[in-house]
Amino acid sequence: PVLAKFRRTATATGRLSSSDPNLQNIPKGSQLGSELRKAFVAPKNMKLIGADYSQVELRILAHLSEDEELMETFEKGEDLHTKTAAEIFDVERSRVDEKMRDRAKRVNFGIVYGITEYGLSRDLGISREEAKNYIERFFNLYPKTREFIDQLIELAEKNHYAATIFNRRRYLPNINSKNWQQRNYDRRNAINTPIQGSAADLMKVAMIDVKQKLDEGELPGKLLLQIHDELIMEVPESVTKEARQELKETMENSLKLKIPLKVDVESGDNWGEL
Repeated sequence: PVLAKFRRTATATGRLSSSDPNLQNIPKGSQLGSELRKAFVAPKNMKLIGADYSQVELRILAHLSEDEELMETFEKGEDLHTKTAAEIFDVERSRVDEKMRDRAKRVNFGIVYGITEYGLSRDLGISREEAKNYIERFFNLYPKTREFIDQLIELAEKNHYAATIFNRRRYLPNINSKNWQQRNYDRRNAINTPIQGSAADLMKVAMIDVKQKLDEGELPGKLLLQIHDELIMEVPESVTKEARQELKETMENSLKLKIPLKVDVESGDNWGEL
């Protein structure tokens, strides 16, 4: 068996890290990564289940900022990336193609990480002016997110730390530094910590909830792996359907937000099928 090591305190965001081997770093989208995942096979009469939080950081942003447009998008189950793409490219949603959607997706998640116009221009291979326009259009569509981000920076400058929903702190000693690189690094973390850090905390709470269900016999099988926003379980084949539903409900109720958490669940005979 592959017995990877997991560390709770190795990352600044609070996420678990994996090593020896790093099972969190097998790329899902690449051909090689897909082939590697197929090598992890469920034993006879067992199935693997993968449960993945959908856009959890953006949902946390909606919850914390209370932006009506962003909250409504999740409440209605709309495609956030398509909606943002229609805004930043000024087209009807029906005319948004995959390239537009992918760029909008990077803008959406870039906002969570406190991305600058320079960072976005480098990421997308576009001019800084175009990147600035994308960011402005995002904030025009979701105006309260800009107010919220400004408040996060102001609080960090005053308190010298940022905190997650669960009140886990990350100290930011250079938030008021005269060195612009150090200052901007801590400014990004002032934005990132309440959002990505809260997502990291949520996953740990979800793992505790899943463990409790396993111990009480309400959820059959065992927890194998945690990868960013996803949990991988091994369950008896005969109860796959019930286990999928129980895992989904458990994870979706690990934290009550103003908008619903959503978990996508897949099952298969090997990791590559999830």
